Amino acid sequence: MLRVENLGKCYQVSHLPHRNTVTLRDAIVDTAKSIVKRKPRVRSEAFWALDGVSFTIDQGERVGIIGRNGAGKSTLLKILSRITEPTRGRVEVWGRVASLLEVGTGFHPELSGRENIYLNGAILGMNRSEITRKFDEIVEFAEVERFLDTPVKRYSSGMYVRLAFAVAAHLEPEILIVDEVLAVGDVQFQKKCLNKMEDVGKEGRTVLFVSHNMQTIRALCDRGIVLESGSVAFNGEVQQAIEVYSEHSYQLMSEIPLLERRDRTGSGRVKVSSFRVLDTAEREVETLKSGLDYDFEFGYVNDSGKPLDNVIVSFAVLDDQGQTILLLRTNFTDSNVTLNSDAGVVRCRLNNLPLANGTYRLPIYFAYRESEVLDYIQDAVSIVVEGGDFFGTGQMGLPKKCKLLTKAEWRSL
Repeated sequence: MLRVENLGKCYQVSHLPHRNTVTLRDAIVDTAKSIVKRKPRVRSEAFWALDGVSFTIDQGERVGIIGRNGAGKSTLLKILSRITEPTRGRVEVWGRVASLLEVGTGFHPELSGRENIYLNGAILGMNRSEITRKFDEIVEFAEVERFLDTPVKRYSSGMYVRLAFAVAAHLEPEILIVDEVLAVGDVQFQKKCLNKMEDVGKEGRTVLFVSHNMQTIRALCDRGIVLESGSVAFNGEVQQAIEVYSEHSYQLMSEIPLLERRDRTGSGRVKVSSFRVLDTAEREVETLKSGLDYDFEFGYVNDSGKPLDNVIVSFAVLDDQGQTILLLRTNFTDSNVTLNSDAGVVRCRLNNLPLANGTYRLPIYFAYRESEVLDYIQDAVSIVVEGGDFFGTGQMGLPKKCKLLTKAEWRSL
């Protein structure tokens, strides 16, 4: 159904300082400086988001595209969906492609939900009678009956995604491409979508699915393609793909300092620069023990040149399957912090560590007043939990069969 040969996509990355407005005076000064220094001004450089990507996908396969932020997943899907052109290489597609890459893709905001269903069907090459035959099924799945004749620009992001997925999955494309956009919906709808994608695969249609949740990838897909820095690092059985991805993630976390990481998103005005775990005596620890108290310390650099107040700091604890075990955020407890004008640290005290034995990955997130993502690194650091008398019974160390620990009271009646 899909053949990709030596695919490459190059972007020009600007290195000029961003300015909201450039005056004539600014232009004259910049030109004068370049003449005096007698050096050519480097305005941009080539960045290969994809480089030498090749693979084939057969009919009925359900393939998970796995990789960290910046690995090239979204670029690949946009090329396969014919949204953007490759710089080099070749893509051959047999059959109709329906894609759901981000909220709003393929919908006209001024048209109603009803009109957009017919518009999307027409884009897929279906005639009106074919779309009408599927119409009621789409509306029922999307759960938007009350708002069917409302312009979709008035939809919430969740409603948008529900309708977009329903259209993409029910209009019988030969190839269905779905990005992480399903994370916008509620848990119940996500499960509904995953069941539908499984049914689509069983019907002999092809599914490409991008997710950071390895448990979902394992449950839905039979093959995995791991992208690393724009190239294919692995292409094969899904469990092996997950293991390769995890191995590469831990390797990256241990080898590259946080400040030098390139797989980050956000405005960049603030960047996470360091991470430590401290015990109650403020000594840095490498291995944590269940039941003890720890400070999680996040260093940062602030390039904005001024203090920033009401900053949200968040980190999650993920197990080896990518499942979120814990999520801690300053705004959960109205504890948003003020950052120094240059650099500093933020600490989070976690008492009675409730994690069982295992190795965990931590994504780190800084945001300004919930309106600007300052810095986000998906697999930022890792921690190891080993031993610890959590229950106070003298039994050190707990099995990996569970992830979270809590104390309960038992009695017989």
